[in-house]
Amino acid sequence: MRTIKIALTVILALAASLQIAKAQDKSGFHVSQRFAIGGDGGWDYLTFDAAANRLYISRSTRVMVVDTEAGKLVGEIPGTAGVHGIAIVPKLGRGLTSNGKDNSATIFDLKSLKVLGTVKTGSKPDAIVFDAFSGHVFVGNGKSDDITVIDPEKAEVVATIALEGNPEFIVSDGSGRVFVNIESTGSTTVIDARTNKVLNNWKLEGCEEPTGLSMDIKNRRLFAGCHNEAVIVLDADTGKNLAKLSTGKGLDATAYDPELHLVFTSNGAGTVTVIKQQSPDIYSVVENVATARGSKTMALDKASHKLYLGAVKFTEGDTAAKPAALPNSFEVLVVTK
Repeated sequence: MRTIKIALTVILALAASLQIAKAQDKSGFHVSQRFAIGGDGGWDYLTFDAAANRLYISRSTRVMVVDTEAGKLVGEIPGTAGVHGIAIVPKLGRGLTSNGKDNSATIFDLKSLKVLGTVKTGSKPDAIVFDAFSGHVFVGNGKSDDITVIDPEKAEVVATIALEGNPEFIVSDGSGRVFVNIESTGSTTVIDARTNKVLNNWKLEGCEEPTGLSMDIKNRRLFAGCHNEAVIVLDADTGKNLAKLSTGKGLDATAYDPELHLVFTSNGAGTVTVIKQQSPDIYSVVENVATARGSKTMALDKASHKLYLGAVKFTEGDTAAKPAALPNSFEVLVVTK
C-alpha cells in the first residue's frame, strides 16, 4: 500500500509539473482592449506611427487615423481609392498611401492629415514602405509587377524597378537593402536602395504565395509568411532558408519584436501565432492566440509590445460559412500581455 501511495504521489507531482510547464509555455498575449471605430468598407494594411501614437488604417476609400492612447478616431485622409498601405516619413512629417484603384500614391501631412498631393505609380499599387537609407518610398505594384520609387520631398518618381512577379509586403533594413515578397513565384527579391536595381531573387522553399514580411535587423533574419500556414526564416545576407514554422490559417502579415524576441503572424481564421526566437537560427511555435475571424493584418508597437488588428462583428457569428459583417461594426483589437 505504501508503495502505491508513493507512486501516486510521484504521478501527481509529475502531472502538476507538466501543467506548470504547459502554462509557462504560453505567451501571455490576449485581446486586452477593443476600440470601437465604426465606418463601413474593408481594410488592408495597418501602420503604427510610434512618434505620435497613431494607428493608420486603410479603409477602401480613405485612411482612418486612431489615437491609440485614447482609442479614438482623430481624423481621416480622403480620396484614396482602393487604398492598401500607408508609409510614414518621420523627418519630413509626411505620410504616403498606395491607392490600388487610382494607380497613385497620396502624400499627406502627419499632423494636420491634410492632403499635399499625389504621385502616379504603376498598376494596382499595394505594399508601401519608407526606406530611411535612401530617403525614398518604395511602392509595390501588383498588376504591373514592378516597384515605383518615390522621392517624398519632391513628390516625384525617381525610378521604376521591374520584378519577376507580383509584389506583396516590403521591408527595408535601413542600410541599403529593400526586400520584397513575390507572391506569384514564391520568392523574396532583394533590391539595392542605392542603385534601385534587383540584386537577388531567393526561393522560399515550401512556401505558397508569400505575403507578410518582417525583419530582425540586428541578426539579419527575414520572416516570410505563406498562405500554406507557414513562416519561412531567411538569412537576409545569403537567402538561405533556415527554418519553417507552422501557423494558423489565413496568414497575411508578420511582425517581429526585437526586445521580446518574438515573431507574430496575423491569421484570417481568427488567431495570432506567437513564435519564440531562441537564437537567430532556432525558433519554436508558442501558441495561437484567439483574435477574431477576418483579422488578417496587424501593426506592432515595439515599445509597448502591443499588436493592433482590425475586426468586424458578424450577423451570423464567427462560425458561419459566409457571415455578413454588421454595418458600422469595425473595431481595433489590441493584443498584448
